[in-house]
Amino acid sequence: MAITPLDIANMALAVLDEAPIDSLDQDVKAARLLNLHFDLTREAELARHAWVFAILAASVAGADTGSGNCTLNFAYELPADCLRPLPLTANGEPDGVPISWRQEAGLIYCGRSGPLIIRYIANLTDPNDWDALFTEVLVSALAIKIAHPLTHKAGMIDIARSAYDRALDAAFAANAIQRGGRLYTSSWAQQRGDFRVSAR
Repeated sequence: MAITPLDIANMALAVLDEAPIDSLDQDVKAARLLNLHFDLTREAELARHAWVFAILAASVAGADTGSGNCTLNFAYELPADCLRPLPLTANGEPDGVPISWRQEAGLIYCGRSGPLIIRYIANLTDPNDWDALFTEVLVSALAIKIAHPLTHKAGMIDIARSAYDRALDAAFAANAIQRGGRLYTSSWAQQRGDFRVSAR
């Protein structure tokens, strides 16, 4: 069954026990709030975890920046639909040997000549391309965003947060999110596969 952004918006309103809207362009407060938050919340929730359905791979050619040996001297342009790259490995597989890299804006720098396989979270905009469990997470995330400005009831924020936590737990339990693909707070260099020992 096809699903639309309007369906998702109305599911978010249902979490808050609010009446559905006829269009995201409708001139009512609920529609204006949902229209304001929809795309940014979708992108944020996609990027927050390594959703299996949203992981794509691309083979990209690199350019030598001329910075010399033993440096991250090859630059690769990220695909246009990339929200964030996943950790790079020598063979492009998630369980491959990590390689050193860094990201600057829309470019990846590493010490390997191309082509390079980059796995990344894609900015998928069509709800029919999404895992149903991601849709549940997005519905709840939207409900959290609009709960206070729409209802002015603190209890509704708690209801929406509980729905979000349940939806995310279900996604992890069903392996809809790749383990090890989350954003970690460990060393910034190690997140990018940079395990070189710094000189002291």
